[in-house]
Amino acid sequence: MSELFDGVGEILTGIFGSPVSYLPQSLEPRQVPSIFREEQIEAEDDSGRIVLIMAPVWRVRRDLVPELARRDRIQIADGRVYEIDEIWPPTSPAADGLTRCMLRKVAA
Repeated sequence: MSELFDGVGEILTGIFGSPVSYLPQSLEPRQVPSIFREEQIEAEDDSGRIVLIMAPVWRVRRDLVPELARRDRIQIADGRVYEIDEIWPPTSPAADGLTRCMLRKVAA
């Protein structure tokens, strides 16, 4: 059944993405095609109410970054650097499924 989804991650990053510098903690930095976006997510405010905030999210093919780990970093084209806080595994069974990472800005 996974054959149905094979290649979809590559197509999505090819259409909607751009190269991002992946800065792993233990290996050499490299460029990977991926999708970086600021997205609306739900968060809880100090009063316990649910509010919408903008958060940086990075989607990258799992086959391009098999060593992906928390605290790795990425640098986007405009020079901003983000650290990976959370990693959500792909929902697709395909080898090129997109891993979703929640980010935290560390440098302008």
